Amino acid sequence: MDVDLIKLVNRLQDTFSNLGGELDMPQLVVVGSQSSGKSSVLENIVGRDFLPRGQGIVTRRPLILQLIHTPIPDPSASPSPDTEWAQFLHIDKRFTDFNDVRREIEQETFRVAGQNKGVSKLPISLRIYSPNVLDLTLVDLPGLTKIPVGDQPTDIERQIRNLVLDYVSKSNSVILAVSPANVDLANSDALKLARSVDPQGRRTVGILTKLDLMDAGTNALDILTGRVYPLKLGFIGVVNRSQQDIITEKSMKDALEAEAEFFRNHLAYRNIAHKNGTKYLARTLNQVLMSHIRDKLPDMKARLNTLMGQAQQELNSFGDAAVFGDKNQQGALILRLMNQFAQDFISSIEGTKVDMSTKELSGGARIYYIFNDVFGHALASIDSTANLDNQDIRTAIRNSTGPRPSLFVPEAAFDLLVKPQIKLLEAPSLRCVELVYEELVKICHNCTSTELEHFPRLHAQLIECVSELLRERLGPTSEYAQSLIEIQAAYINTNHPTFIAGSAAAAQSATSPSPKAAPPSRPVSADSIPGGPTHGEGEDSSGEDPVAANGISTRDGRSVSATLHDRSRTAGSAITAASSSGKVKHPRHSSVLPSSSHPHASAVPGTSPPHSARETFLNYFFGQNGPGPLAGSSVERSHAGFALPPTGRDISGADAPGPTGLLAPRRSLDGNNAAFDMKSLGKHIEAVSSAGDNGSQLTQREEMETALIRSLIASYFSIVRQSIQDLIPKAIMHLLVNYSSKHVQNRLVATLYKPELFSELLDEDEALVAERTRVKALLDAYKEAFKTLSEVNLKTV
Repeated sequence: MDVDLIKLVNRLQDTFSNLGGELDMPQLVVVGSQSSGKSSVLENIVGRDFLPRGQGIVTRRPLILQLIHTPIPDPSASPSPDTEWAQFLHIDKRFTDFNDVRREIEQETFRVAGQNKGVSKLPISLRIYSPNVLDLTLVDLPGLTKIPVGDQPTDIERQIRNLVLDYVSKSNSVILAVSPANVDLANSDALKLARSVDPQGRRTVGILTKLDLMDAGTNALDILTGRVYPLKLGFIGVVNRSQQDIITEKSMKDALEAEAEFFRNHLAYRNIAHKNGTKYLARTLNQVLMSHIRDKLPDMKARLNTLMGQAQQELNSFGDAAVFGDKNQQGALILRLMNQFAQDFISSIEGTKVDMSTKELSGGARIYYIFNDVFGHALASIDSTANLDNQDIRTAIRNSTGPRPSLFVPEAAFDLLVKPQIKLLEAPSLRCVELVYEELVKICHNCTSTELEHFPRLHAQLIECVSELLRERLGPTSEYAQSLIEIQAAYINTNHPTFIAGSAAAAQSATSPSPKAAPPSRPVSADSIPGGPTHGEGEDSSGEDPVAANGISTRDGRSVSATLHDRSRTAGSAITAASSSGKVKHPRHSSVLPSSSHPHASAVPGTSPPHSARETFLNYFFGQNGPGPLAGSSVERSHAGFALPPTGRDISGADAPGPTGLLAPRRSLDGNNAAFDMKSLGKHIEAVSSAGDNGSQLTQREEMETALIRSLIASYFSIVRQSIQDLIPKAIMHLLVNYSSKHVQNRLVATLYKPELFSELLDEDEALVAERTRVKALLDAYKEAFKTLSEVNLKTV
């Protein structure tokens, strides 16, 4: 019965070694330092020379050695049967010459562990059949070492230690700690390692080698009797062949007789000779192994139960191959996987997926992040007038008035300037659409399940189908986002309540004089005008009040036609009177016209009433003291309101005297009067533009107009930006996100639910099929082993 136990364990070990099972079989693990005599002990037990020998580390792979006792064959049988032979698990061949066994071990070690002195965890399984052995299962491990030698890896000590610990730490292993007797037991690496995993010494057998090499007058009697280092299974002493015996090819039979003679004749060991030696060691190990197997049978059965459950669960996760091949059930399976994929896609967007990540944003949360943070910050970072300099604004104002001078900031200039600024919102809007599209594609790729992973073609087709739906919606969504920008630029609604309040505030801010700036002075002529009103006259203040009262109180905040009509009539009468007297002169600004141009002119600052709440920016255009004789002419008033730099547009006849001051024509590079030469008008405008680019300063009126335009653009741009920031996410959600979520399931069914595609879509991965086959074979082996162990347990009882 006990023999059957060992054979059963060997058979189970072979089976699970091929299948990769996790069942730990009871076995004897040989542990010892390098050159401590481990291999010699094994050869003595077997009675054959079959292990590699040499200097340094020789055993570099675990050797699982199964000794199987066979009956003595009948010598009269013909042909004569083999008495002893060996078989490897990795090769289907019977070895009768044990020298060939040694060479095969060496070649297999080199094949896996390499030519250097490295080690490998992959074991070599060897089975020896002989009538001279007892049923045993032993594992020969590489010898423990301290420092690397030759071309060994620098961490060879750690590698070997980890390899040994993998075997001795298993509770089903019995540790054979081999220690040389000629070294102090306190320095035994094998016993130290065994104690780390078996502190109480319950599954450790001590083996003392080289007893014949101890110093004269010393012995290991106290160690062998357990008085120095107690072990439950005790110490056993052996005497191996010396290197000289190996060289002279001393037979195993003679070596065993010499060993027995040594113990019988030694004064210290002759009383315990029957408890030492290789033969006693083999019998003890056989009994220890069988007893260990009996003790571990319940644990093995419990472990087998657990492994069977795990294997069955893993096999179930692979699915039933019979269902995949049944055409009647393929359609239902594909439809179920489609619905699951669509639900995962929708739940990921809505945030209702069960296995949502807590480490990073995913699904719909990333879309919200795009809308709120990425897109919102992109719009907020746009400066509405950063790409507009003062020269551009001034040029737009001039171009929008044509040949006529303007009394107010023209609305056409505002429209011309604000539309390109609205177009700045187009790029962030389209990029927002692209980011949401990319996020939806990423969500689609992340929608999977364990069952769906079994069918890579079906999974790929599902992803491609949803991606195609998203691509179809990307175009209309981008076009609609672009249309929203074009809609905003198509009609500039200056009646927007927010814009009106903003424009009025901007006008008030732009026209209110800075506290540090001197008030604009009234232009005066160098010659005194008889009968003309003085600057202190107040006839202008009464005419200014209606303008101040009605300047921005009309419907759109810009139309002041009634006031301008009254002022134009007053100005018309004044210019008629001035013309009849023939004393109209060109006014000059003291703040604009250099005094060196007219040394005889005296700039008398005009007196202006203090600012009141009724003042508006319109006061600036008409002066603060009302129209006087000097400001009667509309042309003069225009020049007095803001100093117009020469543009080449104002030309007079050839016989007219050349104007002076601000209206004096500029000279071209060749010295000709380009302002009065129609042929050189283009050169003149280019020269003026070049001079303006080089730093010509704006007049006071132009500065006011530029600041006002900037304020109006910023106000209206803010309105459009808020509208776009609200409409673009809504458009994306409606046209792309919600549409895709609503139609994804219908698209999958319409595209992929076709009977002619079922077989192709349900084609499993080859690696998956192989893994299912392996797990199924492992499960069958577990069931067979459990059945066998149950029968053995019943027979024992």
